[in-house]
Formats: sequence, C-alpha cells, structure tokens
Amino acid sequence: MRAVVLDAPGPPSALRIRDRPVPVPEPGWVLIEVPASGLNRSELHTRLGLAEGVVFPRVPGIEATGVVAAAPGGEFEPGRQVMTMMGGMGRVFDGGYAEYTCVPAGQVIPFRSALPWSVLGAVPEMLQTAYGSLVVGLDFRPGQTLLIRGGSSSVGMAATVLAKRRGLTVLSTTRDPAKAAALTAIGADHVLIDDGAVASQVRGLIADGVDLALELVGTPTLPDTLRAVRVHGVACFTGMLSNEWLVRDFYPIGYLPRGVRLSAYGGEADDLRAEVLQEFLDAVAAGTATVPVARVYELDEIARAHADMEANRVAGKLVVVMRPENQTIVKMRE
Repeated sequence: MRAVVLDAPGPPSALRIRDRPVPVPEPGWVLIEVPASGLNRSELHTRLGLAEGVVFPRVPGIEATGVVAAAPGGEFEPGRQVMTMMGGMGRVFDGGYAEYTCVPAGQVIPFRSALPWSVLGAVPEMLQTAYGSLVVGLDFRPGQTLLIRGGSSSVGMAATVLAKRRGLTVLSTTRDPAKAAALTAIGADHVLIDDGAVASQVRGLIADGVDLALELVGTPTLPDTLRAVRVHGVACFTGMLSNEWLVRDFYPIGYLPRGVRLSAYGGEADDLRAEVLQEFLDAVAAGTATVPVARVYELDEIARAHADMEANRVAGKLVVVMRPENQTIVKMRE
C-alpha cells in the first residue's frame, strides 16, 4: 500500500509517500481500506513536533473513512462502511494517511451512505468535535445566540451547520474578510472580522452578550471571547488553531468575567454515536445539511495540503483521497 510517512518533525516536505506492507489486524482490531481521510490541526502539531507521545517514523492521520477489509474478532463484516478517529491514531499507532489503516474495533463507527468519499472523508473528527462541543460543552438550546471564535475552521463551520439546524443565531468570526462569504453561505447570521477585539463587536449587536461561545482559536483570544458572553452564559474551550493551549498564571477571579461560565470539550470516537452520524449523513444527502469541504487533494499532494492548512489558506475542511478514482462513489463489497 502507499502511505505518508513522517520520519521526524519538519516542514511539509518531510511528509514522504512510501510503499509499506498492508497492516495485519489482530483480534479486537479492524483493518480499513481508506478511500479518503480528513486533515486536522492535530496532524500539523505532530509534523511541527508539538504533539506529545509520538514515536517516529509514523503515518499521521487522526481519522479515516472507508470500508472494512478484515475484522478477525467478527465485530464488523467486510465491506461495511465505517469511520474511525482519535484513540492514538497517527501518534501511538499509524493513522489515516494511507490506503489502509488498522485500528481498535472500539473506535470504529458504522454507517451507510452513497455520498462521495471525498465528502464522507471530511466528516468524522469534524462532526464529533463540533457536535460534542455544542451538546456536551455548551448544552445548547434552540433560540440561543452562539459566538464561534474561529468560525472559518472546519469545526467552526460544522458547528454553524449544526447550530442553524437547531434554530440558534450564529455569530461567526474570521480574520480573513475573503472568507466571510463562505460563512454566510453555510448560514452564519453575522460574520465578524476578528481584529482581536470581537467582544465589542458582539455587544454592538447583542448588548448583554451572547448566550454561548465556542472558542476554537486558543488561549490568546479566550479572554476576549469570555467578555462577549452574558452573565450566566457559557464559553467552551475546544480548539487551538493558534497552537497555544495553556493559560499561564491562571487566577480565576481576575480571568473570568463575573458570572460567565467556562467549560471545555475534548472527545473520542465513542462520543459520536452511530445514530448521530447516520442522521447527519442522511441530512446531507437530503440537502438539509452541508459538509464544509474546502479542498480535495490526491495523496501525492499531501505536502501542498499541509502547507495550505498551516497557512490557513481556505475556509473549511481539507480532504485527501488515496486514489483519483476514489473521488467518485465506491461500491460497497457485500
């Protein structure tokens, strides 16, 4: 099989395509043939040497979408469409940047869909993170107002899609005015150009502040995000687009605005229930939900894809397909 291998931290060119043996699954593990995988900031952290616990050489990729090739424990039938994510993928063991990946059965989620693999490949980590942030981190309700800091990221755009389906008013931020149209197109009610002082813009629209805020940029913007939230509102810290995730010398009374609540979200594959995944995919197929795919790359373009991700050149999710023909629908093996 062809796989992307990272021998050590480095620039995008450090991602090398090599021929490797197809993994052989042990009982309790599942071998997945991978038509497409989404790209994530987590893999950027790995490539830059910011991720902990990574042993090199390593095939990166914290998610993958495809069909079961083998499951010696009998957990899934061969040919079953599945998604997988997290659980050590791309760090503790080889991940999704390959034509095959082998993962623990407990982190495999089945689904059925005729959507193109280039769309399906964008879904796992993005949906799990956005859904978990909204449901667990924020406990959102119809009719509430939601600020998404880092709205042009893939998770930010997915959160907008989910929130609008539940009847929330969404204020979404981007540092790049050229990305504003993409946010409006997926339903954002207000697009705010992030100049570092978003709270004042929010309160110009909603004097008391928003009910909820999803922080995807990181600790540099978190204090300003908190100031955009009303008393008894909630801010959820989920993302680290800035590559900064520590609050130093944290003094809660001085850091948190009075009465504003701060939560956090970080999930795994089992936080995305199969019925939630299937309902979302069915909604996409019916045209009532959108998967915000920004760009699709072939495997040979992985260095370019990482360069685009690092430079924040596009709004939405980046996807890599393992073979050009797999950009079209692959027929399941029954």
